Amino acid sequence: MNGQTPRHVHKIENSMQPILPGSTIGVLGGGQLGRMLALAGRHMGYRFVTLDPTEDSPCGQVADRQITAAYDDAEAARELAALSDVITYEFENVDAGVAAMLESASRVPQGSALLFTTQHRLREKRAIEAAGVPVAPYEEISSAAHLREAVGRFGTPCVLKTATGGYDGKGQWVIREESQADEAYAELSRTGTELVLEKFIRFERELSVIAARNPRGEVRAFPVAENVHQDNILHLSIVPARISRDVLQRAEKMAVQIAESLNVIGLIAVEMFLTPEGELFVNELAPRPHNSGHYTMEACATSQFEQHIRAVCNLPLGSTRLLTPVVMVNILGEHVEPLLEWAGKQTEEDSRVSPKIHLYGKKEAKTKRKMGHVNLLVEDIRDAFDWIERTGIWSR
Repeated sequence: MNGQTPRHVHKIENSMQPILPGSTIGVLGGGQLGRMLALAGRHMGYRFVTLDPTEDSPCGQVADRQITAAYDDAEAARELAALSDVITYEFENVDAGVAAMLESASRVPQGSALLFTTQHRLREKRAIEAAGVPVAPYEEISSAAHLREAVGRFGTPCVLKTATGGYDGKGQWVIREESQADEAYAELSRTGTELVLEKFIRFERELSVIAARNPRGEVRAFPVAENVHQDNILHLSIVPARISRDVLQRAEKMAVQIAESLNVIGLIAVEMFLTPEGELFVNELAPRPHNSGHYTMEACATSQFEQHIRAVCNLPLGSTRLLTPVVMVNILGEHVEPLLEWAGKQTEEDSRVSPKIHLYGKKEAKTKRKMGHVNLLVEDIRDAFDWIERTGIWSR
């Protein structure tokens, strides 16, 4: 690879041509999603280079090369472009300006427009509505007085969120009493970003659907996952979701509508609430592989990571067929030590759930930090729940 500018101009002009195995994929971000992308892509014959500020990042450990630099380092981004035949990103907080610059120098099928939309909750909600898909009632908040008035109309509980930067429960405040409105506004307004108030949806289940779309216009959705959160962090994904066929079909249709309306290239994860009345409301989007799609690694004919590579490289999309019921359980920092203790003394009984361990190569096991996950392949999902309880790993 010589990285000459004319080569990249040629690639852009032929952006509908497939990028075949043997090519190099550049990854903005070196976390666990990039790591699993690279592992899936290596099986297909691709090479990888990643850009991340942390030395020996999870993706860097398995890539051909890591560029160690800040995400907004334009010179490092140009180096990534020179080394890559196509560039993808593994999380949506990548600097949209850098992504836009890369579009002019390389091939970035996901583009910067989708980043611009999904990095901002208000823009994201408006885009979902434009796709004809319902979201929970919301309002942009401009002052403490405005917040008090909106809380009065929405009722409590309701949720005040920052428009940018929040994940895993960060950047949000659940207002349970109207008297908390001033405190919530004072705390979150310090971030300097816009604020949005969302009506609290009394949901029966949290669901997610991951859809893939390639430049040819092919769209495929993975089976609906039923998600269980603890402390605002995903704990379990259960597939098949314990919902009716009608809800399954509507959830998949909504994800496909969003993928087509937003001209997604690659993956889009669509998180939803299901109410007791059977209504579905989209909560948020993620334009990348997603924690709730890790179950696909062993349980589907094509994993979400292989599918993402197929999509950004403009290959035909793979089958999303579910091969076996599965429960994915997250491994946080506090779970690593008991998991490793268990791993050294597995029994025949453990084989009934076929535990597939995935650790992400992170050096420090901090409490609440995502360190890995386990996929439990079962005939009856109750066997997975029994195994989780019996090991005691997640109850310590």
